Amino acid sequence: MTAFFQHFNFEFKTGIRNPGLMLMNYLLPLGFYAMMGAVMVKINPMFGDTLIPSMVIFTAMSTALLGMPSPMVEQRDAGIYRSYKINGVPALSILMVPVLTTIFHSLIVSAIIILTANPLFGGLNPTNWWALVWGSLLTVFTMGALGALIGVVANGVRSTVLLAQAIYLPSILLGNMMVPLSVLPASLQPFSGLFPSTYAMTVFQHYAYGMETTFDPLVSLLVLLAAILIAFILAWFLFSWDSQNQTRRGSPLLGLLALVPFIIGIILA
Repeated sequence: MTAFFQHFNFEFKTGIRNPGLMLMNYLLPLGFYAMMGAVMVKINPMFGDTLIPSMVIFTAMSTALLGMPSPMVEQRDAGIYRSYKINGVPALSILMVPVLTTIFHSLIVSAIIILTANPLFGGLNPTNWWALVWGSLLTVFTMGALGALIGVVANGVRSTVLLAQAIYLPSILLGNMMVPLSVLPASLQPFSGLFPSTYAMTVFQHYAYGMETTFDPLVSLLVLLAAILIAFILAWFLFSWDSQNQTRRGSPLLGLLALVPFIIGIILA
């Protein structure tokens, strides 16, 4: 347990000291939040009603999808994981540490957003603060699990960028963050169900703000819980100690099974 906390402490400090990770963990989400609060709320005052949840989701995506996978691939390619294995560090610990440190960074930034959105930009406070808290935890764990899976299945740093952007950019455009689902063309609304941000925003809107939602809130909650479980199990199962290892337990294509909860969500929601 002491080794685990030492590893956690090292990874957490790296997320602050490393310029690239500092950008993804803090500067990008806080900068985007400041821009959206100062500009977008002025252009579209209705955006203030969802400023807090949309920026919490954006933070979780930036830290977990853009910031976490690349260092995981770099450490694997550099043989660091192989040295961990020699010293008896379990694979589960190697996966949990970056996920947990990323979640901590996300929660720190999310707390800043939640506490400042109303006094600085007139963002709407939730009617249920407890739901906002557990909704934020659910969101960052979902993105953390998906980020870990990307870091495991990607065969290089460039692959992590491509895989992350396949979730990141469509989530911003179609994932109910910047544009409400009700405004999207009817032909595009089902496709928004492929992205975790859609379900996270639905959970926030219903449980924390008491708003009407396009997707079923209970289904959205269950989809996110299933996504966490499936993505992390797949990341553990497909984990490879070495980039040169040709005897991994399964094909990286098995990572596509992480889409199953979202596909079911489209059908049920």
